[in-house]
Amino acid sequence: MQYRKLGKINFEVSALGFGAMRLPGMKNPLDPRVDEKEAIRMIRHAIDSGINYLDTAWPYHMGASERIVGKALQDGYREKVFLVTKLPMFLVNKKDDFNRYLDSQLERLQTDYLDCYLFHAMSAGALDKLEKFSFIEDMEREKTAGRIKNIGFSFHDTLPVFKKIVDYYDWDLAQIQYNYLDTAVQAGHEGLLYAAQKGIAITIMEPLKGGMLANPPGEARQVLDASSVKHTPVDWALQYLWNLPEVSVVLSGMSTMEQLEQNILSAENSGIDSLSVEENNTIDKIITIYQKRILVPCTACKYCMPCPAGVNIPANFAAVNTANTKPVTFMDRVMKARNKRVYRKMDKSRDKVDKKNPNGNASLCIECGKCIPLCPQGIDIPTELAKVHQVMGKRKKPEDVF
Repeated sequence: MQYRKLGKINFEVSALGFGAMRLPGMKNPLDPRVDEKEAIRMIRHAIDSGINYLDTAWPYHMGASERIVGKALQDGYREKVFLVTKLPMFLVNKKDDFNRYLDSQLERLQTDYLDCYLFHAMSAGALDKLEKFSFIEDMEREKTAGRIKNIGFSFHDTLPVFKKIVDYYDWDLAQIQYNYLDTAVQAGHEGLLYAAQKGIAITIMEPLKGGMLANPPGEARQVLDASSVKHTPVDWALQYLWNLPEVSVVLSGMSTMEQLEQNILSAENSGIDSLSVEENNTIDKIITIYQKRILVPCTACKYCMPCPAGVNIPANFAAVNTANTKPVTFMDRVMKARNKRVYRKMDKSRDKVDKKNPNGNASLCIECGKCIPLCPQGIDIPTELAKVHQVMGKRKKPEDVF
């Protein structure tokens, strides 16, 4: 495993961090539960392999993530990792919520301290709430008491808001969404540099843009195949990030042991300023191809779920993005045909849709708008779902709708 400096924090962090947001599920893909035994096995294997940064949060897997991480860190594993969880700013509504959530999270995680506690999903509105309830004072009090070692935030908003938050406090760590397609989205590359110059440790989330970069379209695969340097699509995306000196650790939400092993191998071969001119040129070509195809910038984070109307929002956006790809290879055509069947098989009856395990198509959207403030990407979800149904349900051409 390769290790890097964690900003101004006195800790050598593994290049690869374990994100506990997409833990292995049960055999039924619609079952929201986690395969706890396999998740614990994966977390411990990751730590045994040198990964020493572990990230979770209150809402992940409807609360199960923190509990499972806590179980995995027994038997001496807690002392081997830099453990991070987050105060859910989208749920706090009063001053006392700070202690209520922190106490509960420490209990779930079966630990008496956090290596870093983040304000979760900071935005302009969240910053107003942070100021209103003087939460920085609570953070500093708990840091003095030893229950929090470092203070940071994760971020979903615009670059000006990011700079305002960075300047608001002497932060230890910032977690941002970043990948080779999102260099001008949210904090973006300018924000990355801005925070790093202040000594803030930068943790990267969504390195594969919700899995999108793991499955490139045929035209992109042809570019990768033509390169004399051979990486898997996932490895290309990860190496792009590890090449940047401002990046401390890249989080990956791994759902299988195979994914974990592949990412560990990638991390072992990582390095700052290690990409060649050819590799950087290849990535530039891939970026151009992707940018022509993305209709809805959804990363499948599922913060918008469950939908009150039973719509499977991420699946609908994935379907329309796939529909906008131009088939190049035989497998491209197979995937595009399969994608159409997936949409047709989604529930389309308001009376029959299972709202506990939503799998409804875009036509079921009731435009309640509850999902809009939950989306880290700022997507107008009801408007985009209406477009999805025009393309997937009524078979209109994407270019005539989007």
